[in-house]
Amino acid sequence: MGFYDFKAVKMNGQEVSMEEYKGKVVLVVNTASKCGFTPQFEGLEKIYEEYKDQGLEILGFPCNQFASQDPGDNKQINEFCSLNYGVTFTMFEKIDVNGDNAHPLYKFLKDEKHGLVKNIKWNFEKFLIDREGNVVDRFGSTKTPEKLVEDIKKYL
Repeated sequence: MGFYDFKAVKMNGQEVSMEEYKGKVVLVVNTASKCGFTPQFEGLEKIYEEYKDQGLEILGFPCNQFASQDPGDNKQINEFCSLNYGVTFTMFEKIDVNGDNAHPLYKFLKDEKHGLVKNIKWNFEKFLIDREGNVVDRFGSTKTPEKLVEDIKKYL
């Protein structure tokens, strides 16, 4: 199975196939509303606005597995992202990224790119997928969106 074989549910309840992102460069991020890294929403949105016309998509997946930093329901999370950070990139319903109930997409991403540790360590880890659906890089939470621009531009 590859990236395009997976599906996820958007905040509006619509199931989406990752096939919709064929030919795009995709950045997949597990997010949280009450985390020290939450201000990264601003940088992610800025990058999305700057590069979406060149084929960049950002997919946000809220997760409450790290110190319960995203306790709200999907409606609350969506409103928070929109009101506080003006997020226009695609946000999906809250999921688990680790453990037995991890979303199948995240199981795949972790299998494709991992270092010493396979599991997601914290909120705002990022996976970069090229236009052919290959998982080409993985970035830890501390790598800010602004520091990803050169990596993203290589694949645009």
